[in-house]
Amino acid sequence: MLILKKDDIKKCFTMRDAIEADKEALEIYSEGKAKVPLRTNIDIDEKNGQNLYMPAYVGGNQTAAGLKIVSVYPDNISKGLPSVPATVITLDADTGELGAVIEGTYLTQLRTGAVQGAATELLARKDAKVGALIGTGGQAATQLEAMIEVRDLEEIRIFDIDFSRAKKFAELMADKFNKNIYPCQTAKECVENADIITTVTTSKRATFNDEWVKPGAHINGIGAYTPEMCEIPCETIKRAKTIVFDTLDGVWQEAGDFIQPLNKGEISKDMITGELGQLVAGKIKGRTSDDEITIFKTVGTAVLDVYIADKIVKKAQANGYGHEFELN
Repeated sequence: MLILKKDDIKKCFTMRDAIEADKEALEIYSEGKAKVPLRTNIDIDEKNGQNLYMPAYVGGNQTAAGLKIVSVYPDNISKGLPSVPATVITLDADTGELGAVIEGTYLTQLRTGAVQGAATELLARKDAKVGALIGTGGQAATQLEAMIEVRDLEEIRIFDIDFSRAKKFAELMADKFNKNIYPCQTAKECVENADIITTVTTSKRATFNDEWVKPGAHINGIGAYTPEMCEIPCETIKRAKTIVFDTLDGVWQEAGDFIQPLNKGEISKDMITGELGQLVAGKIKGRTSDDEITIFKTVGTAVLDVYIADKIVKKAQANGYGHEFELN
């Protein structure tokens, strides 16, 4: 059994590696070669916590099997511990034996950033120069990294409801990536004339106004993972010509951005172009003009966690990262 820490992952697996892995995983999913049971949630009321179990099996040329466990314990913050720790366990897809135990918090951040990077690479204008990022929480750094990986951005604007957080985040990221990254006082300042807009919040109302979105913009909705949450204005959804989901079932079950206007009769399911895996495979069309608005929405799937974990394990083993441990 291999044990991989966050630093092990960072040393052996790049954002580009993750983007390509996510493309492969979602293509396999869209072909019906993956099995993803419903997530199991266990509420631990006496501890003010919740444990979430997300298994998956990925078929195809490279089989992968495993489980992600995410715990949500808000009181951990007062104890100096992570409030949402995560672990990914991989199994040998041929024998069912335990393969690896991997630090799951960074893995989740990496695969979530990468799936946005994959969508942006396939849907945003090739000449995109201005990026906008709304939200500076735990997922924000890899979202920014993914945008920079797939487009040669000259300017990235950051907005958060707490300006001091946006300012600190922008300064850290500017130093890390040597890019022109700066904080904005308002969402309007952040979004206006941006070529790529990425939202990564838990907001319950749209994080920007439709009139701020210029023709030709590409939008990534990364947060809003429950029916009550919403990041993208309904008006923008109706303006978009191409709308792609990570998984159709997942978004229609969990994403308030689309569930709420669907229930009100403001949008219909036939407005959706298809899944990202179908776009990767060339089975649906992406952007067809420089003026059209494109949207990508993700709520996540264990297929990404398990597939990318398997890729990480193989690369770590090939390069001597991690610690081997025998249970027998």
